[in-house]
This record gives sequence, C-alpha cells and structure tokens, in this order.
Amino acid sequence: MGYRVAVVGATGNVGREMLNILAERQFPVDELAALASRRSLGTECSFGDKTVKTQDLDTFDFTGWDIALFAIGSDATKIYAPKAAKAGCVVIDNSSLYRYDPDIPLVVPEVNPEAVDRYAKKMIIANPNCSTAQMVVALKPLHDRAKIKRVVVSTYQSVSGTGKDAIDELWNQTKGMYVPGQEVPPSVYPKQIAFNVIPHIDVFMEDGSTKEEWKMVAETKKIVDPSIKVTATCVRVPVFVGHSEAINIEFEEFIDEDEVRDILREAPGILVVDKREAGGYVTPVECVGDYATFISRIRQDSTIENGINLWCVSDNLRKGAALNAVQIAETLGRRVLKKG
Repeated sequence: MGYRVAVVGATGNVGREMLNILAERQFPVDELAALASRRSLGTECSFGDKTVKTQDLDTFDFTGWDIALFAIGSDATKIYAPKAAKAGCVVIDNSSLYRYDPDIPLVVPEVNPEAVDRYAKKMIIANPNCSTAQMVVALKPLHDRAKIKRVVVSTYQSVSGTGKDAIDELWNQTKGMYVPGQEVPPSVYPKQIAFNVIPHIDVFMEDGSTKEEWKMVAETKKIVDPSIKVTATCVRVPVFVGHSEAINIEFEEFIDEDEVRDILREAPGILVVDKREAGGYVTPVECVGDYATFISRIRQDSTIENGINLWCVSDNLRKGAALNAVQIAETLGRRVLKKG
C-alpha cells in the first residue's frame, strides 16, 4: 500500500523536478495529482514513463490525500497549505513561509530527521532555503565531532534559484552580447547578470544584510544548533543550475583536515572529490542532475586556531529544493506514516 501524493506547482522548475525525483526514487505512489493554477489547467507533466495532466489547485479537495509537496510562492502557499493541512494531508512546503515558525519543523533528512516527528501540530513540514540545505549537510557531521563555533560563508548562486524568467534573462543577455543592437536590459535582476556577479539576493534588511543572508543564519541555527554563529555573503552568478559555497569553519577544538575529509566521506548525502591538482574539484556544471552535495578544496585555515576551509557544490533544484522535499516525504513515511 502506497501514498496518495499531490505535487502543487507541478508545472514550475521545482515542481517538475519533484515529479522526476518521485519517479527516480520509486517513492510508493498509489495515486498522483499534479496541481497548478487555472491558467496551466490540462498541461501535461512527465512522471516516470507516464504523463499526467494538471488539475486546478483552486478547486482541488485534499481530503483523503496523504502528502502534498508544495512548490509555489509564499503568497499562494499561505492560501492553500492550511486547506490541505486542515483536510488531513501533510504539507511539505518549499517556500519560506513556515521555516521560522517554532511549531513547524524545518528539516534536512541527513541532519535532523527526528524533527519530522513534530509535524502533527500543524500538519506542515518546511523545506529550507537552497543555500542552507547543502551547507548544513556538510556542517552537521563535523559539528558532531568537534563542535562548530562560527561559520563564514560566501555563496555563488545560480539563476535557477530565481526561476524560469531569470534563466531566460541570462540566456537572452548572453546572446545579446554578441548581436549588436540586441542587448537585453535587466528586468529580473537589478543589474546585468550575463558576464557579471550581483552581491544581492532577496531584499535588503536594516543591518545591511540581505534576506537570503539572514535565512542562512536563522535556518542553520534552527536545523543544526542555535549556538553556531553564522555570517554570510550571498551572490548571484551567471550559472544556470548549481549553487556553490566557499565555507570557512571555526571549531571549538582542533580537527585535522585529513579527519575532516574522512568524516565527510562517510557522511550521508556527501561525495568528496578533493584532489590537489587541476580539475580535482567539482564545479556547478558537473553537479547538475546529481543527488549528492559535493565537497572539495578541504584545507586547514592557519589564520585561526581551529579552522577549516572547504568548497561545497550542489544542484539547487534537487538538494536545494525538490530532492530534499522528497527525502522529507520518505523520512515521514519511515518514521511516522509507515505505508508503502
């Protein structure tokens, strides 16, 4: 016996990826509903070797459905997630709406799987921000060994994190650079993204940080340990898919880079590719379509007493969004629902 699963926002980048991953991982689906707004009604979506047509989210009845994977913005989620939850369907939400609610678990299954047990209070489980998700997969096993005091992270985030319009903007600006008179002005981003980097993701806050940077701080504390100090600089780069992060970690006690390498090699969800030679590391292009979070460039930081530097790369549409949501569903099934 399997689950009745709804994918909400099935026609978007993350929603389509959720459908792909449910099929790839052979999640026990007895019945699937692909939901979207009325303007996308009837759009065909692939689910393994099947094709499903989207249904109208506005009129859909969640009664009798087990799990709903939400991949729509916060505004729409605020309307439809409570309806699904009230109907007895567990919502796994990819938006930022519920991440900071103390009554709603924020889960990365390799890090805090036990948190799903608290789903019943509001019938909602939150998926973290894409940049946070890949980072905490690397931090948690190291924190268990030597306790992390402080993290300094700089991100290099792909345009797919903003959505399809941003992907199109990068593509069109890149083409326009080579065709006189066809330059494409920025509309999604405040400045040109092609052949450029933009140190600005989400809105600015009073202290000068951006909301994206604040998310990494707050979510790391909620998922791993509230005592960890985190400072982040988040940058949008002209890459289509795949987020990269340069992470500096300060521990309470000394830990050798070789031990770090060994710990991460054994950690769930991580692949270490760390050769000190040209090409002996992973870049965003190479991580696309993969489930793993890749770690490279592991080395001691001699400027602080107990410091380690590393490079972290992951497919943001997968581990940063769709994969993590499906893994939450798998964890919920094993620990709580126990069907399939």
